[in-house]
Amino acid sequence: MNIKKVFTGFTVGFLLLTVAACGNSKPSSGDGSSGKLTIGYVNVMDDAPAMLAEDAGLYEKHGLDVELKLFGSGTDLIKGIVNGELDAGVLGATNAVSWAAKGADLKIVGGAQMGYHSILARKNSGIKSVEDLNGKSLASQKQGSTADIVLNGVTFKEAGLKRSDVNMNYVSPAVAVQSLQSGKVDAAFLFEPYDRIARLQGDVEEIYEIGEVWPFPCMVVITSGEIMEDDQESIYKVLDAQKEAIEMLENDPGKSAEYIYKRFAEGETFQSAEGEVSAVDVIEEAIEAQTFNWELTPENVKQIQEVSDLMVEQRVMDSKFNVDEIIDLSWQKKNK
Repeated sequence: MNIKKVFTGFTVGFLLLTVAACGNSKPSSGDGSSGKLTIGYVNVMDDAPAMLAEDAGLYEKHGLDVELKLFGSGTDLIKGIVNGELDAGVLGATNAVSWAAKGADLKIVGGAQMGYHSILARKNSGIKSVEDLNGKSLASQKQGSTADIVLNGVTFKEAGLKRSDVNMNYVSPAVAVQSLQSGKVDAAFLFEPYDRIARLQGDVEEIYEIGEVWPFPCMVVITSGEIMEDDQESIYKVLDAQKEAIEMLENDPGKSAEYIYKRFAEGETFQSAEGEVSAVDVIEEAIEAQTFNWELTPENVKQIQEVSDLMVEQRVMDSKFNVDEIIDLSWQKKNK
């Protein structure tokens, strides 16, 4: 069996599944007139709280009629909230900060997931540490993304590297996996489940994981200030449902995987270098690698501010922004 060929076929299939789903996304009315809430998400493990809340019937359990809308990126998702097409979304805090700095009416109302981004390197690349990336090629998300900001502001900085020291390839996560697999790049900066999918090839190894070095609140729940004011009760119920989902993800990853694995797999198995493996098992491992957290602590808010400051340093934003202006933890205080 040509394992490399089989794995490449799987990766392309995974990519096509994601693209097809994105192509089916339609704008929501987002006006609340029908009583239906529209929540945006991106098809990555970071957004598992929203997916699981729907697939396990938790939104309905908390008295909500919710429609999930799939987006290809956090940038597109935040535009949906700003334009009134969405009621809320699970996405990177940097999206809220960058848009709020331009005057958008946004609120961060709850936590979702602590940052998980690993650097996987080809075993024959000679890369054993972040320092070894000097002069090597690395696939990562586009410039200005949360991953890129943290990669440059934390990971590279601690290793004494600059962006210019590394041959950067800015591509989608699925293409990053393909590039790593084919040898087009020496390493890739990935989140789940792409990290887990890349490892199925059996010729890569993890040399770094941001969550072990600098755990930060990467994914949060975002809504608009207007919706928070006009329909606070519904947003609180969304947060209640996602809190229950987060507790299931943390306490019972196996059960959680059984609910959401079909969002990431075309069939019941993935092909690996050692044969077929259960898709549920792969997604369970991806869940276990994460830290999901519905609470935003004072330290977490401080970290969001630190990332915001990095955005200014990296010229993603023009001037310093006080993130306290968009933090609304009233639901969280109610649940303590």
